[in-house]
Amino acid sequence: MKSHIVRTHKSAEHLAREDQLAWKIAAVAADDVAIEDEVVQMIGNRIIDNAAVAAASLARRPVASARAQALAHPYAPGATVFGLPGTRRVSPEWAAWANGVAVRELDFHDTFLAADYSHPGDNIPAILAVAQHCGLTGKALVRGLAAGYEIQVNLVKGICLHEHKIDHIAHLGPSAAAGIGAALNLPVETIYQAVQQALHVTTTTRQSRKGEISSWKAYAPAFAGKMAVESVDRVLRGEGAPSPAWEGEDGFIAWLLGGPKAEYSVPLPQPGEAKRAILDTYTKEHSAEYQSQALIDLARRMGPKIGDLSQVASIVIHTSHHTHYVIGTGANDPQKMDPQASRETLDHSIMYIFAVALEDGGWHHERSYAPERASRPETIALWHKVSTVEDPVWTRRYHSHNPAEKAFGGRVVVTLADGRVIEDELAIADAHPLGARPFRRADYIHKFRTLAEGVVAPAEQDRFIAAVESFTLLPAGDLTRLNFEVAPETLGPAAARGIFDWTA
Repeated sequence: MKSHIVRTHKSAEHLAREDQLAWKIAAVAADDVAIEDEVVQMIGNRIIDNAAVAAASLARRPVASARAQALAHPYAPGATVFGLPGTRRVSPEWAAWANGVAVRELDFHDTFLAADYSHPGDNIPAILAVAQHCGLTGKALVRGLAAGYEIQVNLVKGICLHEHKIDHIAHLGPSAAAGIGAALNLPVETIYQAVQQALHVTTTTRQSRKGEISSWKAYAPAFAGKMAVESVDRVLRGEGAPSPAWEGEDGFIAWLLGGPKAEYSVPLPQPGEAKRAILDTYTKEHSAEYQSQALIDLARRMGPKIGDLSQVASIVIHTSHHTHYVIGTGANDPQKMDPQASRETLDHSIMYIFAVALEDGGWHHERSYAPERASRPETIALWHKVSTVEDPVWTRRYHSHNPAEKAFGGRVVVTLADGRVIEDELAIADAHPLGARPFRRADYIHKFRTLAEGVVAPAEQDRFIAAVESFTLLPAGDLTRLNFEVAPETLGPAAARGIFDWTA
């Protein structure tokens, strides 16, 4: 790996294309290095992981709405949409949109946290949709997905967006564009322009994850994937993009990040170096914000030690800056303590999550968020006794580059009514690669079958898993097998009518 210093350059300065971050990203994407077996295996795991979450979310309103929008754009050859027959195709950017929402709706797929945070599995819907539409092979898909993960993970390592209130999809648009370019085996020049265009149109604010969080939290990554498809298409037609996108005098860094004097260090593989970044990422065992994963596991462990939860006087979670200020009491969001809050908001309330996990001894992707669950008087009482504080030790561990030290959990101090104190801590989730029960292929398949139960017929589950097990061998035009079909009645009620299906 080589670290690249990225900073603003005045227009009067000549910054050669080869010295621009977008060009360096494009060069990595276009570098057709061999993909290691371990990486291929993990790509298969994440295809299964995405499908698992999509299966569980098919009938939810945001997913139904996105699917309805996509179906208004039929196209041949086109790409498939989760839940629909493989013969029913839509334009690839709309397939990326519909499938991206399905994957993201439950906040239950893979994650990577460093200088910023991300869900790199959000790259898959856009890259797969283009691969299906363009009749690519399984090997081409692997090349594209390895590149998409590589670029997003390394952008997340080098550039913090959230401190400037920019949403993390600003790293996803460029990575998905780079992945699409790699899958199509496009030249560096084309990928360079597409990456810049994707950055330019996917830079949005973090209000989508603040206060009263709406369904846009699920749509935002899908939007980035859709824009990435359109960016590549536009550039293939000979059009250029705002340049240099990151370093320009009126560009991303100068006005939306640290300003003209800021410098960022972005690591990228050198020519010929393997793309292994997907191995740095990790999935979720529980359907909640990643920083809650270890704390849910800790709540399961602490519940029996505490016993009667009505005797709890206070619970203080000592954790990282990010956890405290984004999903903790440091966010100063009253919605995080509101029993009437949306699922998306409760997902970003570690106070609620820890209380429910203590009471239930675990977490469920539907039952734990149900309105009747959030409104239980005893839950509300316990929930409102939970607070968070930033601990410099946990903040340092959160940002550590040493895998053995890096941590996303915290230390919990429970004070009982009689004055007794019960303490425990957990650094990483049980399912993390370094955790107590690291996820393997069998765990991903179990997650898929659990979430697909009652939605995807057993025979169709078997067919999908078999397709993933041999997906690198799929010939041109056969990537539609990496979709699953369900009975129409499992898709839920029809989405409300919109402009695309408007009738007078």
